Amino acid sequence: MADSPAINPIVIFFASILTSNMILSNFLGMCSYISVSSEYKTASGLGKSVTLVMVFTTAINHLVYKFIIVPLGLEYLQYIIFITIIAALVQIIEMGMDRFLPELHIKLGIFLPLITVNCAILGTTLFMVIRNYNFLQSLLFGIGSGLGWWLAINALAAIREKMAKNKLPRGLEGPAITFIITGIMALAFMGFSGIFTIQ
Repeated sequence: MADSPAINPIVIFFASILTSNMILSNFLGMCSYISVSSEYKTASGLGKSVTLVMVFTTAINHLVYKFIIVPLGLEYLQYIIFITIIAALVQIIEMGMDRFLPELHIKLGIFLPLITVNCAILGTTLFMVIRNYNFLQSLLFGIGSGLGWWLAINALAAIREKMAKNKLPRGLEGPAITFIITGIMALAFMGFSGIFTIQ
C-alpha cells in the first residue's frame, strides 16, 4: 500500500467543508439536498443524520479497507462491503430516530432510509480510498464532508424558506430557482479555493 499524502488533516477538514464541498464542488447527494430543503428544520435534521452516517462510515470503512479488504485481496468486493456498512449504520440511526425523535422521523419519511444510497456518503469513502488517506485524515475528511453537506442544505433551506413568503416569476418557481441558488452558493464557496485545496 502506498504512503498517505503529506497533507495536514486540518487542511483536509476545512477543504472538505469549503473548497471540496460534496454538494457545491462535487455535486454529490443532490437528490435529497433538493427534495428536503424546502423547510429549514427538516433539512437540518437530514443534514445531521447525513453527517453522523458520513463520519462513522468513513472511519469504519477505512479500517475495513485497510485491515480486511486489502490483506485478503477483496478489492473487487469493496463497493458491496462499503454499501453494506453504510446501510447498517443508516438502519441503526433510523431506529434511534424513530424511538427518540418521532416527529423528525415522520417528516424525513422516505429520505431517511435513502441516506443509504446518498452518493455523497459513498463518494466520501471512495475519495478516501483513492487519495489513500490514513485514519486521521479519513476521519477529519468524513467529519468535514458531513459538515459541508449540512452547511449547504441548511443554507439552501434558509433561503428557500425566506423566498416562500415572496412571489416569484412562474419560470423560476420550484427546481429552477433551487438550481440557480445552488450555483450561486457554489461560486461563493469557490472564493475559498486559494486558502484550502485537496486533490
